Amino acid sequence: MEKAKVYFSDLRTSPTSNLLDKMERLLKRAGIGQLPLKDSFTAIKIHFGEPGNLAYIRPNYAARMANLLRSFGAKPFLTDCNTLYSGRRSNAVDHLQSAMENGFNPISAQCQVIIADGLKGTDYREIPIDGEYCPAPKIGTAIADADIIISMNHFKGHEQAGFGGALKNLGMGCASVGGKLELHASSQPKIATENCIGCNICVKHCAHDAIHLNAERKAEIDYTKCVGCGQCVALCQHDAAVVSDWDTSERLNYKIAEYSVAVLKDKPHFHISFIMNVSPECDCWTIMMPPSFPTSACWHRQTP
Repeated sequence: MEKAKVYFSDLRTSPTSNLLDKMERLLKRAGIGQLPLKDSFTAIKIHFGEPGNLAYIRPNYAARMANLLRSFGAKPFLTDCNTLYSGRRSNAVDHLQSAMENGFNPISAQCQVIIADGLKGTDYREIPIDGEYCPAPKIGTAIADADIIISMNHFKGHEQAGFGGALKNLGMGCASVGGKLELHASSQPKIATENCIGCNICVKHCAHDAIHLNAERKAEIDYTKCVGCGQCVALCQHDAAVVSDWDTSERLNYKIAEYSVAVLKDKPHFHISFIMNVSPECDCWTIMMPPSFPTSACWHRQTP
């Protein structure tokens, strides 16, 4: 496989050239216009940031990207998938509200914002890749159905992956809630009975008839039927269906790579990494730690 050509720029500006103009020139130089953009549904995968964390990529960059893609005839939209943990981005309603609070909305971003795996993280496509760890990654439907993938990555530290950039943004970020369970967990989910209220939603939606309510109206999992798909974790709003055992960092990185392969399979793609506000931990935290080192910026092109 031929190595991709990497284009780099720092963040220095002049009175006649701001950062948005500089980014657009660099994107054009890197060949974004060579993608088959006309009439293509183009997913701009970006992390909207957990409210309280200010390290995420500013929506101004996303808006300029959307306008540039539209000038080539594309139909761009901003997208991300719901989170496995219970926070402000674990369902589409709260996720969209969080995105709006951080400046990502159709007015400021100048394109639609779509949560790729649906209301509760259960809307996904299985993409067969014959991976060693993940044979058929569960990718959010809006991303799986997109014609072209554009990833806008905030490069930063990550407590499990080491660093997070393009692979983390794609491999973890494009996974549905059940996919994130597959990435993180080394075993099937479990029920925290103290949190279970007996609402029955996990029983109704288990595709494998692996969950029932016991005499105390607490959910129980039949592990002879459970396939570890994670839909109960995605659906439970009370932190009763939870991850059992977290996987090792090394295996997690292998899985992230396999999920990235699934996201990009048979699709033209283009990647932009922003090396700025390089916080030591993920943008999923509600706080922002001081940057680990001075800022710069890098744009990276990769197409099939």
